[in-house]
Amino acid sequence: MRTSTITRKTGETDITLTLNLDGRGAGRIHTGCGFLDHMLTLFAKHGRFDMELTCTGDTYVDDHHTVEDVGIVLGQAFADALGDKRGILRYGDTTLPMDEALILSAADLSGRCYLGYGLEIPTQKVGNFDTELVEEFFWGFVRNAGATLHIRQLSGSNSHHIIEGAFKSVARTLKEAVSIDPCYADEIPSTKGVL
Repeated sequence: MRTSTITRKTGETDITLTLNLDGRGAGRIHTGCGFLDHMLTLFAKHGRFDMELTCTGDTYVDDHHTVEDVGIVLGQAFADALGDKRGILRYGDTTLPMDEALILSAADLSGRCYLGYGLEIPTQKVGNFDTELVEEFFWGFVRNAGATLHIRQLSGSNSHHIIEGAFKSVARTLKEAVSIDPCYADEIPSTKGVL
């Protein structure tokens, strides 16, 4: 089984994350940020990743450090669980409808980090959550997973639906990308022989 446990402690956050890429979609998420908990629970369910995550952060200041650092740790866990990436499909893409919102995502687990972020979230907040932190989360993820990730909003005007659609779409995309491809069962999917 492709699993990882990452612990990261800074002056701003204390995080422990256990990830199973070949899970059933079980998520036990406690970050101190309710909206992030909800998004990560959806992420686990729709990607069929098992995740246990606890974070104690300086949310009395705001949610920025918690959201960014959780993205960092999730990226580290993906990279660790994938190891040398032998046998993976490597690429994935999903177009996902979330009511009036339509979100496209595509990923390459190339070892190179890039985020093509194309969400136009119309409000600054969903509840108490600062919507600008969605981009910070995904930057933290791609930098530490060594992934290229594009997220595009094709339609939508409801901030919650756009963000939820993005998390679900990325989860499905990553599930495809980490899947074992029988054509590459014992190979690295690259002409370089390394990813």
